[in-house]
Amino acid sequence: MRTMAQVRQALSSLSGFPEWLPAGHIVEQHFVDILRRTFELHGFSGIQTRAVEPLSELTKKGETSKEVYLLSRLQADPAESEADPRKQLGLHFDLTVPFARYVVDNAGLLTFPFKRYQIQKVWRGERPQEGRFREFIQADIDIVGDGALPLHHDVEVPLIMHEALSALPVPEVTIHVSNRKVAQGFYQSIGIDTDQLIEVLRVVDKLDKIGPEKVAAELTQNVGVSAQQAAQALRLATITGTDGQDVSDQVLRALAGAEPTELLNEGLAELTALLEATGRRRPGAVIADLKIARGLDYYTGTVYESFMAGHEDLGSVCSGGRYDSLASSGKRTFPGVGISVGLSRLLSRVLGAGSVRVSRTVPTAVLVAVTDEDHRAVSDTVADSLRARGIAADVAPTAVKFGRQIRFADKRGIPFVWFPGGGGAADSVKDIRSGEQTDADASTWTPADEADLAPRILPS
Repeated sequence: MRTMAQVRQALSSLSGFPEWLPAGHIVEQHFVDILRRTFELHGFSGIQTRAVEPLSELTKKGETSKEVYLLSRLQADPAESEADPRKQLGLHFDLTVPFARYVVDNAGLLTFPFKRYQIQKVWRGERPQEGRFREFIQADIDIVGDGALPLHHDVEVPLIMHEALSALPVPEVTIHVSNRKVAQGFYQSIGIDTDQLIEVLRVVDKLDKIGPEKVAAELTQNVGVSAQQAAQALRLATITGTDGQDVSDQVLRALAGAEPTELLNEGLAELTALLEATGRRRPGAVIADLKIARGLDYYTGTVYESFMAGHEDLGSVCSGGRYDSLASSGKRTFPGVGISVGLSRLLSRVLGAGSVRVSRTVPTAVLVAVTDEDHRAVSDTVADSLRARGIAADVAPTAVKFGRQIRFADKRGIPFVWFPGGGGAADSVKDIRSGEQTDADASTWTPADEADLAPRILPS
């Protein structure tokens, strides 16, 4: 597998748009297959949404307008550039906003609660850097209700994603959880004005990036909270733990005598219940981390961020939360909870670290040798017979000496070479790894080890 330097070089031709070599694509497909299988085991249905959405829909998410790739035609009429902004189109930068629109559009045809997974490319116009791309694959799961959605789904979603990620050849991932009601209720309890709440949440969400001193300075100088309120907000952000009651007690102590609001009590009750349930069902998978604010306007309750052991510098690899009003149609609302993983983000780190390799870079299990060009049709017939039974087969491109045909297979990692018989002799197949060669019939033969039928992901 390639080194980190080689991975960077492969991504540098057009920054932010990764193009994996065949081995990398095999690993990517392996990731996709595991995620899809896990999601389907839990009853999620797969969907795809269009790549293009109205700009007015995409900007519902808050601080995102600078990230959207707008669409225009090269030969467009100049008058179109003055079109109504509400009719502008852009490439989707995540899958949650398009999914909310999809739910509203198809509400009469869906059965609720609706559980969907979606594995699809998205585009973001942000500055490319390691693990951050302008075009990448994202994998989402969401559960949406009609009018209401029980809180036990807030438990279900992170546990399913943790199960899926644990099946991938990546270091252990821990899901950090908080609740927007806790943060907002806490800030209200210490006297922060309602019109400052969203800004405070956004600033606190930068804690890992800019550090506590800069967060405190931004809170006091730009948002306008007092030094004491900024200190209390930072104290809340340091609270972590897996015991719900202990986390709740720490939050109340951080109030320093202030009376907790009803919203804070409600958030603490939800967070405590989530920690108790996740701790019982999948110990160690979920931890409370109250610095997580998720600076996106539409989250209303539980929020998630996830970190990979030994790769914390990569930042969150998986995030999401509960949204109660993103999808609505008139008086009808569709509250949801979801979590997503940046698949390309994970893949870039795995490939760069060389922590996985593939058994071969082609799907081919058998290379059918060609005795001479006059008898190529014989080799084609053998290959067709093998393929008809689900065995990936290719025919040697040239009728060179058998030794060179074997080297052709070996260079690609193809484990078997098939030799058509002649003059009444039986066909034979050779395992070029062991050197064992046996007579074989293309209508019945299969590898002794079923794992040889397709490329395998191997630890490095």
